[in-house]
Amino acid sequence: MDRETAEFYRTRAEEWAAAAQWEWNRWLDPFLDRLAPGAHILELGCGDGRDAARMIARGFSVDLSDGVPEMAALASKRIGREVPVMQFDELAAEGTYDAVYASATLLHVPLAELSGVLARIHRALVPDGLHHGSFKGGSGGGRDDFGRFYSYLSPDDLETAYRGAGEWSQLELETRDGSSFGGASAVWHTVLARK
Repeated sequence: MDRETAEFYRTRAEEWAAAAQWEWNRWLDPFLDRLAPGAHILELGCGDGRDAARMIARGFSVDLSDGVPEMAALASKRIGREVPVMQFDELAAEGTYDAVYASATLLHVPLAELSGVLARIHRALVPDGLHHGSFKGGSGGGRDDFGRFYSYLSPDDLETAYRGAGEWSQLELETRDGSSFGGASAVWHTVLARK
C-alpha cells in the first residue's frame, strides 16, 4: 500500500468503519459455504474485523491481519485478540491455509505487482484451497477523491494476474455494480480461485 493510501486508513479508520453499513460483506457467506466446517482461513486486509468476526461466529479458525496499525487496532477490539500488522509482501506461509480471503484489499496493489502478491497467496494455500478477492473495475491505476490508490482492472487484467501467480484448478470471476466509501458508484469484480 502506498503512503497516501495508508495515510487515509491511518487517519480515518474509525470514520471508514462507521460508514460501512453492513454487518459483514455480502460475498462472505457464499464463500464460507464452500469450505469445510472449522476450515483454517487467513484474512488479508481485515479492516475493522467485521468479516473475521462472522467467520469466527460460524466456527472457522481465523488468522487475520491488516497493513495499517489503526485498522488492526479496530479489529483487535472487535474480536478480542491482537491482530498483527502485515503487508501483503510479508506473507510467507506455505501450504498453511484452507482459504485466503481478501475483500477489497488487493485492489490497492499496482497491477505490475499483483501477480507477485497472488503467488504468495497461492503458496499459502493447501492443495484444493480457496481464495476470494474483490477488485474495482476499470482501466489503469488512479486515485479516488480521498487520495487512495486503486488498480482499476478489467476481467482480462485479473485473469492474466491470477494465471501468472500459479496453477489454479478453478478461476471464477463475477462483475457487479456497487458503491464505495463516500457513496460513489463502482464496478466490482469478485474472484474465486481454487488451488
